[in-house]
Amino acid sequence: MSLGSEHIDKVRNTDLVSYLSRLGIEPQKINGNSYWYLSPLREEKTPSFKVNRAINRWYDFGEGAGGNLIDFALRYHQCSLAELLASFQGELLLLPSAQKAQIKAPVHRESRVKITDVTELQKPALLKYLDQRRIDISVARMHCKQVHYQIADKSLYAIGFANDAGGYELRNPYIKISSSPKDITRIVSGAGQLAVFEGFFDFLSYRSLYAPEASGKDFLVLNSAAFFSKATPVLNTYRSVELYLDQDATGRALTQRALQQGSHYTDQSALYKGFKDLNQYLTALKGPSQQHPGKDLGQNLSV
Repeated sequence: MSLGSEHIDKVRNTDLVSYLSRLGIEPQKINGNSYWYLSPLREEKTPSFKVNRAINRWYDFGEGAGGNLIDFALRYHQCSLAELLASFQGELLLLPSAQKAQIKAPVHRESRVKITDVTELQKPALLKYLDQRRIDISVARMHCKQVHYQIADKSLYAIGFANDAGGYELRNPYIKISSSPKDITRIVSGAGQLAVFEGFFDFLSYRSLYAPEASGKDFLVLNSAAFFSKATPVLNTYRSVELYLDQDATGRALTQRALQQGSHYTDQSALYKGFKDLNQYLTALKGPSQQHPGKDLGQNLSV
């Protein structure tokens, strides 16, 4: 792959909003072309990191610094330009350019996720969705909640997986979003062995495959590949770390990066070789659900 000026321009001109979303970073508020985020570069409670989608530039008002995608990525990933350009391939190159993304940009919209209630999992639509993903319902109820939330003027609900900072990963058949703050999730029992997953459906898949009470491991769910660096100090406190990361370009790169850091890391992706992730493997292993996706699925997930 060429790392010349044409490739540098392609990376620089990639739509920042799409890139941040790929990292699991979602806006707290949108006003026209202004996308406001909690700063990914530091801790804060009030969004002060703005992306102007019209010119594809970011500015962190809390730091008084800004720039283009490359400027942000070098700071966020703490890597060299050569490393960034080399990693910007595969799925990342499929992200839209700023010019193409701008065509679809909303003119005026302001939205944020507001959690209104948290209960035990009980809605049939969510239970059927879990069954279609071949997740054991008892495992899901052990680790997830039914989260009711508002976004814009709609009241909705989803499967919620809590993170260590009090936010939730929210999933139903039609959405994949997060509430703030976004963070990793640790399930700790005091074991010396740790299993690491990118997303919580892979974690639930592992728990569905293996008896929860017999695992003898701690677990860490990144909730975004972007949190791998943040999680590394935690990973290095364990004598053994099993990696169950996705088999896309990002997941493979993170796995290789970890394996180079020490012999206590092991790649467990052979378990789901030929599949994108552990949940895809589980779904194929157990076969299709008896639930019919178009029938009685709870197409309307509003309250």
